[in-house]
Amino acid sequence: MKGFSMLYLAVFFALAISASGEDEAGWEKSFNLGLNITQAAYSDSWEGGEAGSFSWVANADGVFKRQVSTKFNLKNTVKLAFGQTHNQDVETKKWAKPEKSTDKIDLEALGLFTLHKWVDPYVAFRFESQFFDASIDTNKRYINPITLTESAGIARTLLKKDKDEILSRLGLAIKENINRDAVSPDDPTTTENITSLDGGLESVTDVTMVFNDKLGYVGKLGLYRAFFFSKKDDFEGTEAEDYWKAIDVNLENTITASISKYIQVTFYTQLLYDKQISKKGRLKETLALGLTYKLM
Repeated sequence: MKGFSMLYLAVFFALAISASGEDEAGWEKSFNLGLNITQAAYSDSWEGGEAGSFSWVANADGVFKRQVSTKFNLKNTVKLAFGQTHNQDVETKKWAKPEKSTDKIDLEALGLFTLHKWVDPYVAFRFESQFFDASIDTNKRYINPITLTESAGIARTLLKKDKDEILSRLGLAIKENINRDAVSPDDPTTTENITSLDGGLESVTDVTMVFNDKLGYVGKLGLYRAFFFSKKDDFEGTEAEDYWKAIDVNLENTITASISKYIQVTFYTQLLYDKQISKKGRLKETLALGLTYKLM
């Protein structure tokens, strides 16, 4: 699969370079840094068993777009986040070891063939991971697990006005999941690299709305239905035999409100559904007031 990914990337960039037409414009760049901090402290005379806490989340979001030629548009998206929470023991008042609260690496390259038809072809490559894998206390792993997604299909711009944009795409996708140095299912005392491959139909809708210079919204809806799964035989005869066939859902919503040049309120929600992980949907909500800095 690694060879396939490299071949896919080579074809991706070759298409971008060879797309007919002269260079249209330079890069449209935006890159924001953010830091959110929350602290709670109590005096010794406080009643009720309260304990102090301290949490922080750092994030970076970037979009780099360029009309490479009259017939090819390239958009690179970067989403990075990492945060920890420190809790104080109620009895001893000592601070426990920090625990990870947020961890995200999401990189995507989207190539759109701008033929100005009712729908336009596209190719895309996505890299998803986390900075630190804390699932095994005795085995520190960085940039793990990894999900690589290669997709191609058709896309349509539903709205394009100033900075507002709604782009929806539908295509075939192949996903490779890589879990490095995972505990072996055959021998718990050893570790091994566990990989799986699946492919199916993917639908992605990206929404960007700028209401004014202080208020904006970014949303993303991803739907995925697998047609094949390399590890399906491992679940044959079990309750989870057909779980991989269920539709995966990933809905993200981010509303940002700028109070001043460097202070911003962010409300973020994410709804995930993957039946292989949980039969129930997983919801995450974050309301944060923090510092932000625009590099570009």
